[in-house]
Amino acid sequence: MEFASSSRVFNRTHQFSLLSTPPPSQKPSSLFNPSPNAFYIRFSTTSFSPTNLSCKSTLKDTTNTSVATPKMAENGVRDFELSNLTALSPLDGRYWNKVKDLSPYMSEYGLIYYRVLVEIKWLLKLSQIPEITEVPSFSEEAEAYLEGLIDGFSMGDALEVKNIEKVTNHDVKAVEYFLKKKCQPHPEIAKVLEFFHFACTSEDINNLAHALMLKEAMNGVVFPVMDKLIKAICKLAEDNASTSMLSRTHGQPASPTTLGKEMAVFAARLSEQRHEISQVKLKGKFAGAVGNYNAHLSAYPSVNWPLTAKEFVESLGLCFNPYVTQIEPHDYMARLFHAIIVFNTILIDFDRDIWGYISLGYFKQTTKAGEIGSSTMPHKVNPIDFENSEGNLGKANGNLSHLGEKLPISRWQRDLTDSTVLRNMGEGLGHSLLAYKSALQGIAKLQVNETRLSEDLNQSWEVLAEPIQTVMRRYGVPEPYEKLKELTRGRAVTKDSIKEFIEGLELPKEAKNYLLELTPHTYVGAAIELSKTVDIAISLVNGVTTL
Repeated sequence: MEFASSSRVFNRTHQFSLLSTPPPSQKPSSLFNPSPNAFYIRFSTTSFSPTNLSCKSTLKDTTNTSVATPKMAENGVRDFELSNLTALSPLDGRYWNKVKDLSPYMSEYGLIYYRVLVEIKWLLKLSQIPEITEVPSFSEEAEAYLEGLIDGFSMGDALEVKNIEKVTNHDVKAVEYFLKKKCQPHPEIAKVLEFFHFACTSEDINNLAHALMLKEAMNGVVFPVMDKLIKAICKLAEDNASTSMLSRTHGQPASPTTLGKEMAVFAARLSEQRHEISQVKLKGKFAGAVGNYNAHLSAYPSVNWPLTAKEFVESLGLCFNPYVTQIEPHDYMARLFHAIIVFNTILIDFDRDIWGYISLGYFKQTTKAGEIGSSTMPHKVNPIDFENSEGNLGKANGNLSHLGEKLPISRWQRDLTDSTVLRNMGEGLGHSLLAYKSALQGIAKLQVNETRLSEDLNQSWEVLAEPIQTVMRRYGVPEPYEKLKELTRGRAVTKDSIKEFIEGLELPKEAKNYLLELTPHTYVGAAIELSKTVDIAISLVNGVTTL
């Protein structure tokens, strides 16, 4: 893998509370135009070690039991406030508790935070360049002050940036003005305020912010759930390594396998693709308005700006892209999103197979007291977790496919079509995360029904036609395939009819005894060994596992 192995840039934890009324000490923000019955998202931050990246959420209902009916607007449409019941996306409503861990990274708050981080880190980088005498090295106290703006960045700060944006009508410029305001009281930093955003185009800031959003969201949230899912499927494989199962090729009875081996196939496929995702190089640029360092060189022609930009981008844990226009071309994003699509597609295959096995009765599902399987048929326990997973994987892949196809295309040196599309990265990752968790929830409910598996095998003695005719070929018995075809096709095949056929063959005694001892339960080839060793195969695939 080619990823820079730096310490996490995002060294904070976030606590989110979904509140039905604003905290007593906090006035409602005009940004959301709230009413007394609106729900609020409250963010608070505390520092923590880079290895303890977490997001906690609690739902607190402080309203009365009665809910005010939304007023009817003049156009006949009810005037709803934003809440978990009125959110347009189910990710922000119904499924919030399952995807909220992505919010610190993939939300508008996350984008603003990473913009602030990049702007401050760039000013600190400028202070380390000897030729830029106008920005002398900062004192330890000044550096700590600047780093504190990153570590202590809060929801209140993000709202302040949004309020500035109402005036500037430019989101990145609003961040610059926010930082100048924050640093104005500091006498040392106040002298170099104009070096915030020095020689930068907005995309210098944005492309690094987006890359960091993806890096930290994947490493801190998505990869751990992917790994948990792979381990859960791997355990299914190991626990059921010797559980014989009838295969079904084209939906018809086929050579037996084991349930564990079929699970091992999915564990190995998902593991390999998860590794492919981790191989994608997350790239960044910092080359100015059209990628040529025009402004940089006009002010400081003696500075090696390409080298400076490379050092800066790599200091953030990203890979440097030297050949760019105004934008980093987003090719790496396309590779990342398409790699996730493949992972998701493999999981769709898994979901559908498990759904089918539940339908055949190979799996039972544990139930919880009070749960309803069907609103009208009390006996049913629907495989809803795997259906939810499949549906959300399709939704995720649609979003990620659009991102992967659109983002690498930009007219000439840049157009703005990528800007609004990039704001939807959280949707694709959110539906993916929801799907992974649904599949995990479904797996936890599965109980193997060995009786049902055995019944299918006992009724399928015709599957032994394959080994019998193959052994016949070895010993030169003429027309083995045709003889087995006559015995099995369109006829009921039983243990006795198979035994009678074998006993009538001219085969060596050892070969004949082997076939007579064979049953649909034991004719599983190397399936047991493949199931038991899948963890080794997965370990060989996985090397470096983060972006």
